[in-house]
Amino acid sequence: MELENKILSREIQENLYATGKSLATAESCTGGHVAQAIIAVPGASDYFKGGIICYTNEIKERLLGVPADLIESKTAVCEEVAIEMVKGAVKALNTDYAVAVTGIAGPGGGTKDIPVGTIWVACGSADNVVTGLLTEDQGRDINLMAATTKVLQLLLEFLTEYNPKPAEKDEDFI
Repeated sequence: MELENKILSREIQENLYATGKSLATAESCTGGHVAQAIIAVPGASDYFKGGIICYTNEIKERLLGVPADLIESKTAVCEEVAIEMVKGAVKALNTDYAVAVTGIAGPGGGTKDIPVGTIWVACGSADNVVTGLLTEDQGRDINLMAATTKVLQLLLEFLTEYNPKPAEKDEDFI
């Protein structure tokens, strides 16, 4: 997965560099793994502004603006919180795009309703967010890597659709 994440990060870099857009992360259960994958590619400082590791609900609420009543009613591990984390990171770090991850990596912490391995990922802009869900428990380390890979894949798909790179000019045609 690490090689796959570097390849994804390189493709994300190419898109963001070519379009002049910026990126941030908001990570709960991955604790910085996504940011680490993004900065593994030299030149990330051209588009990656930073990230917020929001391991507790307090930080999700205070730094990202996730409504406390949303967390209370739905828990921190839900699609709606992942969406709010993206929007909050875009606002807090003044970026065009952000990615977010919230879930239960394990080995403990799961419940009957939200078992270990349930991880929501999201990416997008302040007004357009897409999400994905992982539900398989493969052990903590693999759960974290799988979530990192999934959110990078989701981001690349999002950028390809909503932030296409400018067409390259054919030098022979000029």
